[in-house]
Amino acid sequence: MALGGSAAVVPADTGPGRMSIRLYRGGRPERDVDSAAEARDAIAAHDGLMAWIALENPDRSRLMDLARVFRLPPLALEDSIVAHQRPKGELYHDILFMVLRPAGYDEEREAVRIGEVHLFVGRDFVITITHDDRLDLDALRRDLEGEPRLLAHGPLAVLYVTLDRVVDAYAPAIASLREDIDEVETQVFSGDPEASRRTYRLAREVILLQRAVDPLGALLDELMTSLEHPDPDGPGHLRPHGDRHGGPTLLRHYLRDVADHATAVRERVDGFRQLLQNIMSVNSTLIGQSQNEAMKKVSSWGGILVVPTLISSIYGMNIAPRPGFGWAFGWPFTLALMALSSVTLYLVFRRNGWL
Repeated sequence: MALGGSAAVVPADTGPGRMSIRLYRGGRPERDVDSAAEARDAIAAHDGLMAWIALENPDRSRLMDLARVFRLPPLALEDSIVAHQRPKGELYHDILFMVLRPAGYDEEREAVRIGEVHLFVGRDFVITITHDDRLDLDALRRDLEGEPRLLAHGPLAVLYVTLDRVVDAYAPAIASLREDIDEVETQVFSGDPEASRRTYRLAREVILLQRAVDPLGALLDELMTSLEHPDPDGPGHLRPHGDRHGGPTLLRHYLRDVADHATAVRERVDGFRQLLQNIMSVNSTLIGQSQNEAMKKVSSWGGILVVPTLISSIYGMNIAPRPGFGWAFGWPFTLALMALSSVTLYLVFRRNGWL
């Protein structure tokens, strides 16, 4: 199920996007080809070749053409066309389909930017699809080609490096979020009225990052289990068919390292969410305390003013005869009584900390 609406579907009238197809043998690039059909013919005719097809923002027709040439599973193809999927890994007989969500952080707008990468991993081919610019496929390919011993493990090596790059890319976003959370924490204790709005906004960004990070743990565990106990006959596990050098153990170690990093990222993101909840709670408490202090002051001044008002209103009533009506010192006595009562109430409230 797509996370977006109809606007998330790749429209048919968009540009075809950039496509790069390169053939590899023994972990080293052999040549580039121009079409998916040519790549399929090459790896079918020459054992030991691997094709890496990299696409950026492809249109529907290009994806349909790839699906026809490499016999991609229809359900996975539909997810790739619709895009905006949750991170997941699904095995369709001999093809593994994986969705990853790389993330970046816009410090100016304090917003997490989530990308999307799809991978089709087959026996002798791997297709990487990016629907935005969060993952630089050219840089990823250059880095992997600089490690031919790793690339010799085939499509699974591309899968590992992509996973590693996506998980490593979370670190800058987490560092930037940490700085903003520290700043909003200072704002809360300094009484900044914008702290509440900023805290809520950061909490939403943390939730968005959490949705991209949380599924990675189960995904990596399942992938490592499939490498450790491959099923050569059934579709229940990922078979290390891309590895022709007996290296599933090495790849499993690599993936365990990625899983450790992903666990650390999840723990940091969970900590951010809890910290922001605590900040919001403290901010609400501080606002309540500030309102209570204000009410104390208002009530105190109201009490100070109401007693002289009561005295003057009673004494000023034109009802005769009454005691002291004709007394010469009645007016000065009344003023002194009002002043004394006001000073007494002020001292009492001040002693109790209300003023």
